[in-house]
Amino acid sequence: MRLNDLDYDLPEELIAQAPIADRADARMLVLDRRSGEINHSRFYKLARHLRDGDLLVLNDTRVFPARLKTRKESGGAVELLMVRPADEPAGAWIALARTHRPLREGLRLLLEGGRALRVVGHSRPGRPLVASDDGTPIETILAAAGAPALPHYIRRPPTPEDLTEYQTVYAEKLGAVAAPTAGLHFTDDLLAQLDAAGIRNARLTLHIGPGTFTPVRSPEVEGHSMEAEWYTIPPATLAAIEFTRRIGGRVIAVGTSSTRALESYAITHDPESFTGLFIFPGFRFKLVDAMVTNFHMPRTTVLALAMAFGGRDHILAAYRDAIRHRYRFLSYGDAMLII
Repeated sequence: MRLNDLDYDLPEELIAQAPIADRADARMLVLDRRSGEINHSRFYKLARHLRDGDLLVLNDTRVFPARLKTRKESGGAVELLMVRPADEPAGAWIALARTHRPLREGLRLLLEGGRALRVVGHSRPGRPLVASDDGTPIETILAAAGAPALPHYIRRPPTPEDLTEYQTVYAEKLGAVAAPTAGLHFTDDLLAQLDAAGIRNARLTLHIGPGTFTPVRSPEVEGHSMEAEWYTIPPATLAAIEFTRRIGGRVIAVGTSSTRALESYAITHDPESFTGLFIFPGFRFKLVDAMVTNFHMPRTTVLALAMAFGGRDHILAAYRDAIRHRYRFLSYGDAMLII
């Protein structure tokens, strides 16, 4: 598959810059992946498109405020994206740094309020290991000084409201750099309505890192390598999937992250691991029968996954239709149900 097979023209004015007031009022394009038929709906009507016995699988990862603004002792600004704790040394975190030159080991990075971080090594080129200079846990520093790492296409500074809006209502396990955005459309009321209609839900965790949104740059899509992300699927969710299969219901993954976790488990039978699974057209799905997702950027792994599930031609036709109807795109945008 060529890289330009992941291309489409996205008008910049359709990139949502903020969430709508009522999450469940988002528009929802419904795509039949066999026939290519397209219908237009609203997310609060989701139960009308599902049926008694279906199972929604939700990613309950919780976004932490991963972005830190620091400066060198010489005065130069350094913006850090804290990714996750490192295996070693103890207390260090793997980070991404926005700076003009690589950060050397031993460099001190100053925070407002008097605290400082220190570069204690590198996990690989461009990935410094950063620890607190005085032993304060990085988690404590992030809670006090961190900001949400909104995607680069949201061209505004993060606000205090983003700390709650860029979070699903069922977020629980802290560890994601970015939100599982397909889940942003759910409300507690909608989940209760779905449950009353016989559409149950189960949870898994996949901590979304920057690798999910790293653009595909290889001329051949198959040459792209994804950064591994940690997932876990609890026994109760595996039991719910087995029960759903037994009664003839469908397993509906909410988001590409849930899809990758489920399909990783289907391949490895490991309910807890790191996965670097890259799903692109030609992939054979083993567990997922339907998927809730958003509209994705061109040349991304998440768009490749949507094409793998819905069919490239069907997905591109749906995107053209969504653009024609002025849907809102990307993280704070509208939804798609692929059935």
